[in-house]
Amino acid sequence: MFDLVKAAILGIVEGVTEFLPISSTGHLIIVNRWISFSEPFTQMFDVVIQLGAILAVIVFFWDKLWPFGKKTDRAAVFSLWKKALVGCLPAIALGALFGSFVEEKLFNPFVVAAALIIGGIVIIVVENRKKPIRFNTIGELKYSKVLIIGLAQCLAMIPGTSRSAATIVGALLLGASRTVAAEYSFFLAIPTMVAATGYSFLKHHASLSGHEMIVLALGFGVAFITALWAVKTFMNYIRTKSFTPFGWYRIILGIIVLGILFI
Repeated sequence: MFDLVKAAILGIVEGVTEFLPISSTGHLIIVNRWISFSEPFTQMFDVVIQLGAILAVIVFFWDKLWPFGKKTDRAAVFSLWKKALVGCLPAIALGALFGSFVEEKLFNPFVVAAALIIGGIVIIVVENRKKPIRFNTIGELKYSKVLIIGLAQCLAMIPGTSRSAATIVGALLLGASRTVAAEYSFFLAIPTMVAATGYSFLKHHASLSGHEMIVLALGFGVAFITALWAVKTFMNYIRTKSFTPFGWYRIILGIIVLGILFI
């Protein structure tokens, strides 16, 4: 029973933080210091529940992602999918090369704290710069731009950086509006996280028990529900407000984590 409670708590943490520029992985690493499962199940659980959050994006943006609706612009939808796939290529390549090294050497609270603070400062600086908006729709982003955003996403291999923060900041620096930056970050997450989840499942599925499958299913479901709420709330928020508060949140959380480590 306690495992189910842990799965629900971690699912909530994942769902709320996955698409906010505050690092879901960083939060999970921190929470896992007090609430976690045995290894290697914890690693797989943290990745698989991300797929629940990704499913929430698909549901929320279904009209923009499904090319066979009656009123859908199929060319625009296929273009969006192609841009999402192109953008995820750098992460897939670098993840295959350095994923194991990153998990072994960098998945610790000190790295998370440092990445949270540095990322928070970057967000605040980027939001306070004065630069004209060049892209008001994802359709206006050229493939060269989405590839650059995909390269920025690779910074999220460092836990605590935040995949959404890296892609959003990358898009903002290229001249995308906040809405375009956030939406493309969400769409880019779909192939990226599906690939990561598939890799983790193939690596660990043979060792899963029936109880572990139930725990995974609960975490997945909770992450889906909370992420669906978080995406809707986040999209409404950024239409009129900036990412600056998330930068300050990251800095404060990073300082708290450092304080816990050195007390």
